[in-house]
Amino acid sequence: METINHLFTYGSLMCADIMQRVAGCRAQSTEAALRDFFRSAIHREDYPGIVPRPGATVAGVLYLNLPAEAVRRLDVFEGELYERREVEVVSPEYGACAAMAYVIKDCYRDRLNHKEWSYAQFLATGKAKFEKAYLGFDRI
Repeated sequence: METINHLFTYGSLMCADIMQRVAGCRAQSTEAALRDFFRSAIHREDYPGIVPRPGATVAGVLYLNLPAEAVRRLDVFEGELYERREVEVVSPEYGACAAMAYVIKDCYRDRLNHKEWSYAQFLATGKAKFEKAYLGFDRI
């Protein structure tokens, strides 16, 4: 089976500076969309989760050709709440391609508030709080 080294991000990791600190490397990126998923805010958190939902689309950032060590670090960062799954995303630059995405586990869906998470709101008010709360994520 071919190893997928692309990662679709839809929350805090859309920020290149956060992604670099978590993954431990700089990666080429492009805009992409994930169809048939919904991005929901999580109760009392500044980051979202995604769940399957027919007809919905999530806009995000696709990071290309991540090294294995970056994926290991991302797995630690995402923790127990998420599972890494293979998905198909669409990018204006690359068309349809396989990628990994961290999807909230079924057993944690009760933490979602089912309201659309806003990246603009995250940048305006949530990013600084998120970085303060997760100060050590660059040392994973």
